[in-house]
Amino acid sequence: MNATTVIYIGLIILLIIIIFSNVKVIPQRSAFIVERLGKYRGTLTAGFKVLMPFVDKIRYRHTLKEQAIDVASQTCITKDNIAVEVDGILYLQVIDPQKASYGIDDYRFASIQIAQTTMRSVIGKLELDKTFEERDTINTVIVDAVDKASDPWGVKVSRYEVKNITPPQSIKDAMEKQMRAEREKRAMIAESEGEKQAKINVADGDKQELIARSEGEKQKRINEAEGRAAEIERVAEATAKGIRQIAGAIGDKNGIDAVNLRVAEQYISEFGKLAKENNTMIIPSNMADVSSLIATAMQVLEQAKKK
Repeated sequence: MNATTVIYIGLIILLIIIIFSNVKVIPQRSAFIVERLGKYRGTLTAGFKVLMPFVDKIRYRHTLKEQAIDVASQTCITKDNIAVEVDGILYLQVIDPQKASYGIDDYRFASIQIAQTTMRSVIGKLELDKTFEERDTINTVIVDAVDKASDPWGVKVSRYEVKNITPPQSIKDAMEKQMRAEREKRAMIAESEGEKQAKINVADGDKQELIARSEGEKQKRINEAEGRAAEIERVAEATAKGIRQIAGAIGDKNGIDAVNLRVAEQYISEFGKLAKENNTMIIPSNMADVSSLIATAMQVLEQAKKK
């Protein structure tokens, strides 16, 4: 093999190397910035691309995917002069690769710096207790600030999330005591409410018992009254019935004689009882009073018969 052959082989190998070094396969969701003789020539997107040897050069490589950038912890002073450590995550995406290449030197670093400065500004307007409650507000303010600043860089900020807000240990201890006191307070309130409800339930039970008892007593009295009324009514009906039967019997034959005999018997019987029960006995001065008494009773019966 002579020298000329070796040179030809070397040239062929060099040509192959040059060709392959200028053939590029761009991955999906990626963008390469190509410069020709130091000047922007174009943006290469996904696919098979061939560059001009010795003239074209890939200067910048960008991913078009959404990126999660960790924002390092920093010290912020709240409105009530408490130093807290705050960190977060920034989500952004390259929209215009050309602007991201030539609009700023490092858009990631710049976005982080704006997020941190905005965070310090927002925290400085809030009291410590509010910083834990206003996370959504903090996130929104930071997204608006970074997105507005990054618009000339061809970058779109989608969201920001605060990860941790860490107060000093002394503040943590004070907050722990406060939360413990609050829990104890709630427990005491709950216990007192339970006791109150229990007393109310007992009082309601006693009230219902008294009402039921009074209702029962009332019903008992009503029933007794109705019973006595019914008894009186039945006695009256029986008495009236007996009187009617007596009146009917008087109208029968020999009825008057029977009445006379009955009145005389009762008079003598009662007079005899009086004699037995008393040591002193009063007798009528005129025994004819018995016949006059019978005559008077018969006159009353006769009048009742006529009516």
